[in-house]
Amino acid sequence: MNTRPRLVYERWTDPVAGDILEAGDLELVRLDLSASAEKGWAALETAHGYQVATRTDVASVADGTQWLVGQGLVDRCPQLLAVCSAGAGYDVIDVDACTRAGIAVCNNSGPGAEAVAEHALGFMLDLAKKITVSDRALRAGPLGDRLALRGSQLLGKTLGVVGLGAIGSRLVELCTPFGMEVIAFDPYVDEATARLRGARLVPLPELLAQADFVQVTCPLTSETRGLIGAEQFSAMKPSAFFITTARGPVHDEAALYEALVSGGIAGAALDVFHEEPPQPDNPLLHLDNVVATPHTAGITVEAARDIAVATATQWQDIFDGRMPPRLLNPEVWPRYCDRFHEILGVHPTARANAAAG
Repeated sequence: MNTRPRLVYERWTDPVAGDILEAGDLELVRLDLSASAEKGWAALETAHGYQVATRTDVASVADGTQWLVGQGLVDRCPQLLAVCSAGAGYDVIDVDACTRAGIAVCNNSGPGAEAVAEHALGFMLDLAKKITVSDRALRAGPLGDRLALRGSQLLGKTLGVVGLGAIGSRLVELCTPFGMEVIAFDPYVDEATARLRGARLVPLPELLAQADFVQVTCPLTSETRGLIGAEQFSAMKPSAFFITTARGPVHDEAALYEALVSGGIAGAALDVFHEEPPQPDNPLLHLDNVVATPHTAGITVEAARDIAVATATQWQDIFDGRMPPRLLNPEVWPRYCDRFHEILGVHPTARANAAAG
């Protein structure tokens, strides 16, 4: 290459990513969110790649959203060729702005699916068996009538999955021993594929009306923002539970609160919120029929390492001139290749690295 590629990152999910990338001919530059904005821009304005900081990372610093990939960052970084999100979600990236600028956008879907799917199953068991509710009651004491803590079972219940991607499909597999009927809503999956994944496709209103557990596992996009609101919660059964490991803005928090306090639905389990981390005075956190975690569904030792390895190998593919395996805007490829050649002196090939997962 005519120029040594510069990759800016905020942090890796596991140090192994740095170990892998440092073995190559890359310049790795860490974006220090605690440093001045001038230092941050000095790094990014000459970057060829950017491993994007998460929304939770930037929430703790002033003007942190400037480090997410919006139109402003794209305009200030003329050498930028590719941006990647840390996990499956890519709502921290304006894909349209990147595509217009000839920037490739990638995520890391797949490696963290097991962790999130297991977390979602844990939420189901917690709500059905009233595990957290019972724990709170026991600690508060005196216990009183323990029959008031009677829960239910998963066996024979109906699971409704909104988003039948890697996470949703793995969740279906994990629920197989419970003999659940599985229905799914996903406009990007055909009926034959859904059947292979153990689910029956239905329209969203039908899923909401039939499911005992509504599991949201879809990405946040312009299509899914506000997908679950007051109308959708009112369509659910009063005995049903709402669970999300997606992104907060997919559902309406005020509408969810109203459904929970009015008895419109039985309970909810939330790993994501509109504001992250949520403020302690968030009304949802003060309801007994809500179980919540601080966006930790995908955070396990195993998932962190798997994501880091996938992240590093994808960046290796990018700077070795190969098509990245998790390219989200393939229509950018012709212009991206021209820019890559102009900036780094090499013309990429559409041949992906078969070993990359």
